[in-house]
Amino acid sequence: MPTNQEQERLRRLRERQLTDRDPLVKQRKVQRTTAVRTRKAMRSFSFKESLSAIPQVWKGAFIGLLVGLVVVFVLPLLWASPYALLVGIGVTMICMIFGVITGNALDLRDNIKKDL
Repeated sequence: MPTNQEQERLRRLRERQLTDRDPLVKQRKVQRTTAVRTRKAMRSFSFKESLSAIPQVWKGAFIGLLVGLVVVFVLPLLWASPYALLVGIGVTMICMIFGVITGNALDLRDNIKKDL
């Protein structure tokens, strides 16, 4: 008759063999990692975080476009000339280019800070 220690050792050995052969172990692991990813993805939406994800180059171009559009609509009211619309479009292009250059400089500055 085997001793109590021997029975315990055989029981643990059998359990280990069964868990090694269990085909659901891998599936449970995948489900666990999927559940963790889902919980991380379900964070609340933050407008500030979404804006910070946009590169400064695009933000600068958009701000330049908005300033240019204001000039396009206001300039013909102040300057009664057939060239007012063309000048407004030119100012819009210049503002967009200035915004892109400024945004690129800010992005480069952030990259340099990150690399240091």
